[in-house]
Amino acid sequence: MLVFATSDKGGTGRSVTTSNVAYQSAIAGNDVCYLDFDFGSPTAGAVFDVDAGRLGVREGGLHSYLLGRVAEPRRIDVFTGTERTSVRERPYSAGRLELLPGDAGVGEFPSGPDLVRRCAGLLGRLNSEFEVCFVDLSAGRSYALQMVLAAVRQLHGVQSRWLVYHRWTKQHVLAAAALVHGEHGILDTGADLGHDREELLASLRFVRTATVDPARPGVTAQQAVWIEKWDSELRSLAQAEGAGPLALLHTVPLDPLLQWHEQLITNDDVQFRGIANAATADAFKKLAELIVDDKAWEVR
Repeated sequence: MLVFATSDKGGTGRSVTTSNVAYQSAIAGNDVCYLDFDFGSPTAGAVFDVDAGRLGVREGGLHSYLLGRVAEPRRIDVFTGTERTSVRERPYSAGRLELLPGDAGVGEFPSGPDLVRRCAGLLGRLNSEFEVCFVDLSAGRSYALQMVLAAVRQLHGVQSRWLVYHRWTKQHVLAAAALVHGEHGILDTGADLGHDREELLASLRFVRTATVDPARPGVTAQQAVWIEKWDSELRSLAQAEGAGPLALLHTVPLDPLLQWHEQLITNDDVQFRGIANAATADAFKKLAELIVDDKAWEVR
């Protein structure tokens, strides 16, 4: 299965959430790969704490492959390449987790038939090798988004799903909804490239990040009342913009650890060090399950 992760704005937690979901999927026993298609800022290696791909690789990354400079892009085994002991010490039942980093210092570049063909070939091969392939795209109406929409059209019989991340604010709700439903958004671009609009819509879900619990310690009574009122207004706005509950896959709570240090949350961080919230780790685990659960994608 191919899972494309996108957002209209930066700072939504798209990369750190997708990295954590990929990690949880691998911990659950799946063979997983993560493609860093955030061409303007390939920083997934930093989340995985893989020094060799921290800010992209010097050569042989996804940019090099798509531009025809190498026959195959570089691949990094996260479990053996990470600097974090708690990530290396995964369960015996865990599957593989491989990172395909981008190239350092290379920005966005326009798509074209050759790039689309190489992209489709890579995605097809990886889909045959791994159970879940996460593709972290650049924010907004990017060349990367256009490229993968065109590439998927060439992959017959390959299941693909789309996650659109947004923070739970008015600006982010509007921006995320517009990325999907607006002019030159995912649905418009997909239709122009030959996708069935309704089928594409059915393969897409929103994920809310950094949501706040009014009952969380430290929230005053006045703040809790305001949060609940504003939450209700945001729900109405999301419903009106086509990002309501039927289009929502899951939510991820605000976690101070991830605000300060974007990283994988391991059992060690929750159970032993106590620096991450169990609710956040549970949300990542649940997302990993929902992504491959066909029933979760039946209702619109």
